[in-house]
Order: sequence, then C-alpha cells, then structure tokens
Amino acid sequence: MKKEVAKVATSFDCPFCNHAGTVECSLNRSTELGTIKCRVCDTKFQTTINYMTEPIDVFSEWIDECEKVNAEDAPDEEE
Repeated sequence: MKKEVAKVATSFDCPFCNHAGTVECSLNRSTELGTIKCRVCDTKFQTTINYMTEPIDVFSEWIDECEKVNAEDAPDEEE
C-alpha cells in the first residue's frame, strides 16, 4: 500500500485586498526566485528560494516581511 503524498497549497488569501484564493505562487528553480502575486490588487513579492522551498514558504516569508514593515512604520507606544 502506497502512502498518499500531501499536496501543498499554491494559492492563498491576499492580506491587502482580503480576496480569498487570489494570490498565486510560482517557483522558478532555474533562477532561484519565488514570485507571489495577487490577481485582484496586483500586489507582488519576490524572494530567493532553494531546492526545498515550497509555495507556502514564499507566502509565509511575504507575510513576515509585511509584519516587519508594519512594525517599523507603527509609532512607538509609550506608557
């Protein structure tokens, strides 16, 4: 009996326009670039990848980068 291989998602929800399933990820292994793009709001993100990278890794890196930028832009709250 063969084990069924789990499928990894390649489309995700856009954190900018909040449309479901509109963000698609493509991995170009020859140029070592992962590209993510929303079909609705045309937001794009690109990052370097390696042979183990999956689409969810590129999406997670994009979300992490968004959070980092938002944290830098947010005013410091003082008590």
